[in-house]
Amino acid sequence: MQNIILLVLCLLIGIALRSFNRVPDNAHATLNSFIINVAFPALVLVQLHGLQLRLTLLFPVLMPWILFTIGAVVFWGIARWLELSQASTGALMLTGGLGNTSFVGLPMIEAFYGKDGIATGILIDTLGTYLVLSTLGITIACVYSRGSADRGTVLKRIMTFPPLIAVVVSAALLPVAYPTWLVEVLSRLGATLAPLALVSVGMQLWLSAWRGHRSALAVGLSYKLIAAPAAIFAVYVALLGVGGGSLRVTLLESAMGPQIGAAIVATQYGLAPELVTLMVGAGTVLAFLTLPCWWQVISLMA
Repeated sequence: MQNIILLVLCLLIGIALRSFNRVPDNAHATLNSFIINVAFPALVLVQLHGLQLRLTLLFPVLMPWILFTIGAVVFWGIARWLELSQASTGALMLTGGLGNTSFVGLPMIEAFYGKDGIATGILIDTLGTYLVLSTLGITIACVYSRGSADRGTVLKRIMTFPPLIAVVVSAALLPVAYPTWLVEVLSRLGATLAPLALVSVGMQLWLSAWRGHRSALAVGLSYKLIAAPAAIFAVYVALLGVGGGSLRVTLLESAMGPQIGAAIVATQYGLAPELVTLMVGAGTVLAFLTLPCWWQVISLMA
């Protein structure tokens, strides 16, 4: 519970700092740079190292990939219908297609399913959400920030994305035991990601901006909080008949609000920053209401 309170408090701190002019106008850009280049890779290095991979965990890992792919198609079609800009379309694909499977997800998993479910949540987060953002997410950001992008540019951006480099390094070091001091340092750096990211979001959040993004915001949050978990429920439970504790954790993770890391990337690439911050701010708050409902559905049907 204290983790959730911390997230909300950090969002409010960001809003207060901006409202009382206690920070420069571009302060969020500095925070975002630290998050992407330091905190994000540190968290990946800690989370991925020591994971026990089993074939039965394939379904949890695939969940973020499925949701992002479905979301990209859905948002592309709806964007054409609503005549949304390229930037708004890319923003929806990133923030609506990826869930906050770590900073909100892990505390929620512990609250609803206990500590036994955290290992599955970390696997979803590291090999699913983070890896999707580092590959497909960066590709979407490159394409929609410019209208088009050549393969060389996209590949370069993907290969030089710090969290992806951290994934590769961590995978290479799986047989190597980290020194205790290194785990402590990486854990402390990684722990700054969620608070700093939400402070950054708060600094950029203007609630009055929702008037210009009502349709896009409604579409993005409807998909992320309702349609996306419903799709995973239909595929995994109704179609494939998957069951067990890891399935329940996977279904709950699919219902999380928009991912903070995706919002940071979208903002860095200039993809409708106002819409991005609204998606994360409103989505995080609304998820506190929708997640208990999904937990009830999962308990009854999965």
